[in-house]
Amino acid sequence: MPESRVLVIDNDAQRAQTFGAILQFIDYSPMLVADAGEVVLTQRRPQDWLAVVVGGVSDWDALVRFGEWLKRDRYHPPLLVFPELYEQVLERLGLDRSACMPVDYPVKYSQLNELLRRASLQRMDQGATLRHASRGPTGNSAAVRRVRRMIEQVAGFDTTVLITGESGTGKEVAARAIHDASARADKPFVAVNCGAIPSELLESELFGHEKGAFTGAITTRKGRFEMADGGTLFLDEIGDMSLPMQVKILRVLQERTYERVGSNRSVRCDVRVIAATHRNLEESIVKGTFREDLFYRLNVFPIEMPPLRERLEDLPLLVEDIIAGMERMGHGSVKLAPDAIAALRAYHWPGNVRELHNLVERLAVLHPRATVSAGELPQRYRAGVPAAAMPVRREEESAAPAATTPAPEFAAAPAPALPPDGVDLRDHIANIEITLIRQALQQANGVVAHAAKLLNTRRTTLVEKLRKYGLQRDDACEVDQIHF
Repeated sequence: MPESRVLVIDNDAQRAQTFGAILQFIDYSPMLVADAGEVVLTQRRPQDWLAVVVGGVSDWDALVRFGEWLKRDRYHPPLLVFPELYEQVLERLGLDRSACMPVDYPVKYSQLNELLRRASLQRMDQGATLRHASRGPTGNSAAVRRVRRMIEQVAGFDTTVLITGESGTGKEVAARAIHDASARADKPFVAVNCGAIPSELLESELFGHEKGAFTGAITTRKGRFEMADGGTLFLDEIGDMSLPMQVKILRVLQERTYERVGSNRSVRCDVRVIAATHRNLEESIVKGTFREDLFYRLNVFPIEMPPLRERLEDLPLLVEDIIAGMERMGHGSVKLAPDAIAALRAYHWPGNVRELHNLVERLAVLHPRATVSAGELPQRYRAGVPAAAMPVRREEESAAPAATTPAPEFAAAPAPALPPDGVDLRDHIANIEITLIRQALQQANGVVAHAAKLLNTRRTTLVEKLRKYGLQRDDACEVDQIHF
């Protein structure tokens, strides 16, 4: 049974035999190999073993390959490593310390029993998580393991959580995982994007309104707080909320009461609040656009979502998850060849996991149920692909009529020289971004949707950047009018 199997990797045959005999004595089934290269990975799954013991290593390359294969399963068994190799295995295999534990030799029965007991409990917890809860962010990198550990720690409490991170990093995924692992899991999870609702309508959206409270209020309407009663309310992009609304949210967090628009009757709410933002709220406090007291009310338990570029080892797992989700929803399927995955690892992913999801969905439309190679990826994703790897028929050539002139691409510009006194990197990048946005708006005659296509970004993302940089109607962007 997998619940009792333990893999022992040790180039010292006598020591491996001794370790195996001890495992058998305490009712475990050992499999002994001299190096990781002896394990036929195509015939195995990481879940086939309760734990993996690493003793002497004769082939580090084989062990690293084994580690990469092992990490493809987010719930892979822990490694029990002899102390003299512990730090080296941790570094070379890129494992989190929670997945790699030192074990002494000669064997201490109490220590070995405890480690295997922990491995068994971990497997039971993982099974329960898969059966009853959202998995949280996909991946097996140290950064994702850290996020999942924080989700597990806070889920059992009604503590207010603030999730930060760049756009597209999966903040709502983390919020749903907290809700699904909490005692409120059978109650509603209600999400509202504070940045997508005009400030004059947000109060009614959150708290509801009475009939006749304002023009157009022809019936009484429940707000999101009332809809989420007993469950979780997820306030996404709370950094975009207006200051007057921030005051109202602060009162709800403090008093746990609110009033519908047009009513003077206080309503108690039993809601767990999780907020998220891509903004730096501490900088917003300095600028006067976010209340300091609200920040401290929200920032009780902060979780920062890592950008995709900092956890590229998770990319194969993410691609598999996205494809599996598309297949479940009947949205087609596609496969990515190893060279395509390698090319995607070299990309910087400004749009994070959301951008990856959009790319995979696009590939499923262009190459239904086919295997996509590196050369068939869109141009921006194959910058690191050698010219020799490019197929004769590219995606752009097959998708467009033969007579169509291909769209011009930017020529590689020489790297700018760094001034002796240095630069403010953030301002410098912002100026570049503003320049390109202005050019795109000029070329698109002020139509934001068309400009977004020229910049290969989402319309909502471009609208956010227009607000961020103050590029509104009649601005000095040399466009007569910006059409939203």
